[in-house]
Order: sequence, then C-alpha cells, then structure tokens
Amino acid sequence: MMKKVTLLALLMMGFTSAFAQAELTFEKTTHDFGTFSEEDPVVTTTFKFKNTGDTPLVIHQAIASCGCTVPEYTKEPIKPGAKGEIKVTYNGAGRFPGKFRKTITIHSNADNELVRLYIKGDMSPKDINLEEAIEKAEEAKSKE
Repeated sequence: MMKKVTLLALLMMGFTSAFAQAELTFEKTTHDFGTFSEEDPVVTTTFKFKNTGDTPLVIHQAIASCGCTVPEYTKEPIKPGAKGEIKVTYNGAGRFPGKFRKTITIHSNADNELVRLYIKGDMSPKDINLEEAIEKAEEAKSKE
C-alpha cells in the first residue's frame, strides 16, 4: 500500500512539473516613436516584460526585420516573477524619410515561445535652406 501511495505521489509530481512553464508577458508590444527628424535619426525604446510563469525564462533570440533595427536583451535566465527588458534601437541614417514599421521576433522557452514586438514612426526630412538646395542641384548638374 505504501509503495502505491509513493508511486502515486511521484506520478502527481511528475505531471505537475511537466506542465510548469515560463511565460513571457510584455507591458506593451508596440511602440510608436511618432515624428522625429532625419537630423537626429536614431531613436530607442525599451519593452518591459515579466516572467509570469513558474520556471526560469530564457530568451534564445531577438531578430529584427531590418538591419536598421537592433534589439538588445539579457542572455541570463529570468526567474519566475522577475522582470526584464528588451531595448530596441532604430537607426534611420541613410534611409529615406517617411513612415516605417519594423518587427522584432522574440524566441524563448516560454509557453508563448514566439512573440512579436513592433516599432513604428515617421522620420521627417531634415530642413535645408534654399542656398543649400541650389548648391546641391548645381553639384548634381555639374556631374552630368
């Protein structure tokens, strides 16, 4: 009888630990930078999250949809109940001004193992004065 109770207890513990999971819960999954100038084309935001599961959370990868977007994240396991951050930097230097939307895909050991974060904004062209515009036009014409 004691063997059956012990076996049953071990089986129950095995079943409950089999369902233990990390859970990646973000405060928000989209950030809008709004309008910013091409003169200052680098913008950064931080996505905050919490491991709401009951096992340590490990972020395996954070992949941006474009080389102009760089995510930074901790490589250390995040304990249950602990918080973390993913810092995302968009660099619009050398890119055409205008609206953009980029995706950062997070791969982890969480129950929701794939999460997508989004950044968007509108980079306005830098102001140039009339003299600069004429000079640039003359330079371009002389190269023809």
